[in-house]
Amino acid sequence: MPINPDAVGSTGEPAETSWTSKDALLYAVGVGAGQDPLDPAELPFVTENSMEVTQRVLPTFAVVLPDVTAALGTIGSFNPVMLVHGEERVHLHREIPVRGAVTTVAEVTAVWDKGSGAVVEITSRSNLVEDGEPLFEVVMSAFIRGEGGWGGERGPSAVPEIPEDRDPDVTVTWPTRPEQALVYRLSGDRNPLHSDPSFAAMAGFDRPILHGLCTYGFTGRALLRELCDSDPSRFESISGRFSSPVLPGEDLTVQIWRTGDARAAFRTLGGDGRTVLDAGVATTRD
Repeated sequence: MPINPDAVGSTGEPAETSWTSKDALLYAVGVGAGQDPLDPAELPFVTENSMEVTQRVLPTFAVVLPDVTAALGTIGSFNPVMLVHGEERVHLHREIPVRGAVTTVAEVTAVWDKGSGAVVEITSRSNLVEDGEPLFEVVMSAFIRGEGGWGGERGPSAVPEIPEDRDPDVTVTWPTRPEQALVYRLSGDRNPLHSDPSFAAMAGFDRPILHGLCTYGFTGRALLRELCDSDPSRFESISGRFSSPVLPGEDLTVQIWRTGDARAAFRTLGGDGRTVLDAGVATTRD
């Protein structure tokens, strides 16, 4: 069994990542922003030169900035085709600037034995280079099929916070476009599963699927609008579990339940009503 459970605590070397105004704009379009060019709530994320509009950055842009390759390499060898994105959590200490650079240290923070596979959790902590202060943390978990069964701890399971006794407080439906994955991949994830029909067929899909983190970005846009009045400085955290693939061109419906003054539960549904992102929790700041 090549996965090394003792890799917990291992870190990669600090890595610096920079971005420009154009990178932030491209990410926003990649997660569906700007489909209505007259929407004043989205102009700050998709333009840098609109009159009386200051460019800002979507909070979920944080997911494309850390490089976890070095930390992932410490857990041992495995077939990357067997890796499936499990969960993603983002905690923002402050608003992401339009341009800048971060230094990131990625750490293996858990390795769980799920029997049929292993779950590996990697936590990336990123500080803004300009002042050396924390900007955000990203926690990514991946399920690696066929790598479990060594008798280790199973680890915790996500428990949805959705109040099942009432309807959502807010429901938002966003359309994705047929070329959505082709745009999103330009922000860094060039996995051919999302662009190459032959590769997608080998994975069992009729055509390339949408990136899970693209669905995550669509969801983040809905939460930002409904919980923070589209003000990124008020957006503190988002977490969720990927439960079903999405095909480009599907509608995504985000259901939101307010569960406290600064907390909400959510889930995202695909075009046929199936859950594609669940166990969602978001927190905000005043």
